[in-house]
Amino acid sequence: MALLATRRLESWYGDFQALFGVDFEIAPGEIVALIGANGAGKSTFLKAVCGLLRAPRDSVTFAGEPIGGLAPWMIARRGIALVPEGRRLFSSLEVEENLLMGACVKRAGPWDVGAVYALFPALKERRRHPSTALSGGEQQMVALGRALMSNPRLLICDELSLGLAPVAVNQIYQALGKVCGDGLTALIVEQDVGVAQRVSGRLYCMQEGRVALSGPSGELTREQISQAYFGARRC
Repeated sequence: MALLATRRLESWYGDFQALFGVDFEIAPGEIVALIGANGAGKSTFLKAVCGLLRAPRDSVTFAGEPIGGLAPWMIARRGIALVPEGRRLFSSLEVEENLLMGACVKRAGPWDVGAVYALFPALKERRRHPSTALSGGEQQMVALGRALMSNPRLLICDELSLGLAPVAVNQIYQALGKVCGDGLTALIVEQDVGVAQRVSGRLYCMQEGRVALSGPSGELTREQISQAYFGARRC
């Protein structure tokens, strides 16, 4: 059974329809990548899944239960955590205070401050620093650690590599690989197609609010992806 699934998911901004019948699923323990050009519907999809946009109740299911249209805090308590694009740390809080915000959903599990520091030792050294005093890569570590502090069943990462140097991108994805190696399920929205294919088992490509292509990441060719990314839609 899929951990997260959407069935003919539609979403609207007022009178403007942004998603058109999106079918998606991710099984427990999978790493799935979601790619697409700007405006393809990736962020809208994540918002609908996380409760930031209204969705029909039965169009989104998590662990077999309908969650479409639930409040974001209710979805978070069920075990979905989002690492948002741009990190969105609390600038007035120290590093450790930002991490502790992730524990507010009070889900039981292995992730606490000590576990995050074991994953990212640099953060322990900077735990009393303002989050704004950190480098971009370190801020992304805080955002990822904050999400892990909620002890999620599904981790959703939106544009982890955006604006980061290659060395920082490698550090982040090495950490994510370690976390997912322990059984965590992850949905990754990624601008770098090469990275998306390398770190995921399956891949979805969106175009104009629809799924244009899906399949095993290692079997999809660059030509197929390019056509789905820019050209005619394929399902």
